[in-house]
Amino acid sequence: MPAKKHKPEEIIGKLREVEIMLGQGGTTAEACRRIAVSEQTYYRWRKEYGGLKTDQARRMKDLEKENLRLRRAISDLTLDKLILQEAAKGNF
Repeated sequence: MPAKKHKPEEIIGKLREVEIMLGQGGTTAEACRRIAVSEQTYYRWRKEYGGLKTDQARRMKDLEKENLRLRRAISDLTLDKLILQEAAKGNF
């Protein structure tokens, strides 16, 4: 079964749950079992989403998608430019 793709809001909620459990004296391993993720996933999430509020995480993901779209557009335009430059030299 493929891994579930968590939304940023869910991740932040789960990170808060872990913080509460750790504050009550629980271990990281217990907390990760309770939210049903590996410790590695927990630490990766904490690194990426730690300290963010839900709306900030959502905005960050939207900006990442927009950044990817713009990078693709730039690479397409760069390729078009190179092709046109070669054609202008008569190398075709």
